[in-house]
Amino acid sequence: MAPMSCAEHLRAKLAPHATTLHDIARQAIALGPTVHGISEARRRSCSTALKEPRASFVTLRHRSALRGCVGSADAIRQLADDVACNAVRAAYCDTRFQPLAPSEFAELRIEIAVLTALEPIPFADEAALTARLVPGRDGLCLRCDERRALFLPQVWRSLPDSRAFLDCLKDKAGLPPQPLAPVVRAYRFEVAEFV
Repeated sequence: MAPMSCAEHLRAKLAPHATTLHDIARQAIALGPTVHGISEARRRSCSTALKEPRASFVTLRHRSALRGCVGSADAIRQLADDVACNAVRAAYCDTRFQPLAPSEFAELRIEIAVLTALEPIPFADEAALTARLVPGRDGLCLRCDERRALFLPQVWRSLPDSRAFLDCLKDKAGLPPQPLAPVVRAYRFEVAEFV
């Protein structure tokens, strides 16, 4: 039997807490756009797994249509707080959408992706970079000075071609369409997804 991947290990660790993560996200959204984490009482009651620093993304769908998606690439706060903050930002601060209306709450679907640690990918050229990615499994983060962008592994569903995947991520990061400059850093990661 093959050993578990980092994402499988993370999913197994967090699966018992999936309902709690969804509750945290839903409650934070219901409290409104000024929420910046969970309450101290809620924090004390959280399991150790939810108190560990982890990065997450929260995707919101209303009647199956994307309604917001915001997250963090770096593990800078406890997972429970990260999910609450990202849920609020996805609901009220994703600039692609109008802020969520209370009438949308009942039919809101919340998807939570918890990221594994970012792993640097050394590469000589874009062909070498895309060759090191596993479509459907690997997410990709590009960083260059203050510019950065990230695609979750789920993006492979709509961009299955590795060349298109990279080109769209470069565009999202505000990088020029020409080959990546040597100062660009690439990182791969996986996610434990809770729908």
